[in-house]
Amino acid sequence: MKFFFVINGKKVKQYMVVVFAAFFAASLAFVGQQQLSVFSSKDGPRAIYKGEDQGNKVSLTFDISWGDKRVTPILDVLKDKGVKNCTFFISAAWAERHPEIVERIVKDGHEVASLGYQYKSYTDWEDKQIKRDILLAQEKIKKVSGKMTSLIRPPNGNFDERVLNISEDLNHTVVHWSIDTKDWKNPGVDRIVTTATDKTKAGDIILLHASDSVKQTHKALPTIIDKLRDDGFKFVSVSEMIANTEANSKEVN
Repeated sequence: MKFFFVINGKKVKQYMVVVFAAFFAASLAFVGQQQLSVFSSKDGPRAIYKGEDQGNKVSLTFDISWGDKRVTPILDVLKDKGVKNCTFFISAAWAERHPEIVERIVKDGHEVASLGYQYKSYTDWEDKQIKRDILLAQEKIKKVSGKMTSLIRPPNGNFDERVLNISEDLNHTVVHWSIDTKDWKNPGVDRIVTTATDKTKAGDIILLHASDSVKQTHKALPTIIDKLRDDGFKFVSVSEMIANTEANSKEVN
């Protein structure tokens, strides 16, 4: 598991922070206003966890790796609320088992991205295993959805410098999140709503889930959508969030 310490970069011009984890060390790069916020290895590739803080845009993202009972109610809520452009990070093995759901995700106007194929932690694997899993996932998701993935969220959100390098070599951008609702713990509808909306800012990437383990997410989602809209936020896919800023992002040393 990789841990990061995040420092608000708006009020300082330069800073450096050293991050220690059990087996891996990396530096955190935080880019300034109107640019992306990223995790980065020194002089290496990055993992995006937040978009630009202009334009009142937020991204709702959903991870799904097993089951078919919770995702349909979630898709129904999004459709009823007129929300498109969410990003669904899907396990390719799950996509193979549920092609009709993947087809609906795309038909409803949402973005599909990769959770890998087997949904096992990449940090426990050798390089060749990671490469094989990313490429197999891309192939299988394209076969089912007709879409070529370019975004990946490593299983369980675990990544290190190797994973960043391999993903970049395979033309995949690693996407983390800035708000974790922890909805998989089923902490209660009100808690999920509060976590998703209370401190949300422009550029936030919000993590939700659509696997069968989540029993309250579809109940919390209507209120989440209403509250964020009332606060003036617009829902965009992760790709749209980073499209105009990725090339301009840079590390602050």
